[in-house]
Amino acid sequence: MNNVYIRPLREEDAKTSYKWRNDPEVWNFTGSRPDRGITYKIELEWIKKVLNDKTTKRFAITVDETYVGNIQLTDIHDQSAEYHIFIGDKSFWGKGISTLATYEILHYAKEELGLQNVYLSVREDNIHAV
Repeated sequence: MNNVYIRPLREEDAKTSYKWRNDPEVWNFTGSRPDRGITYKIELEWIKKVLNDKTTKRFAITVDETYVGNIQLTDIHDQSAEYHIFIGDKSFWGKGISTLATYEILHYAKEELGLQNVYLSVREDNIHAV
């Protein structure tokens, strides 16, 4: 099995993630998608903004040190948070990467943040997320 880890999202991740944000297949099962083309500059500004948001914790998912997706906790308050995840590198789809990253972020949520509740909103037809 590959080594799957989460690490804090970094500004240089924009070089990769802006490409994912322009791939409609990546966003097929999410609740939202960009309403315009995303440039590297737009993505970099977004990352800078969310890294300063104290109500979120944003992470990159890595497999053997390759950045493959994002995982995050948002709307953190009252010992709860909403969980989000996506694998942007489609060559890693269906390999259990999301499951392993989920274990890591839930451990972080409980042990580091002291959260009691983490929830995920998911589309019914997103079988992998369900």
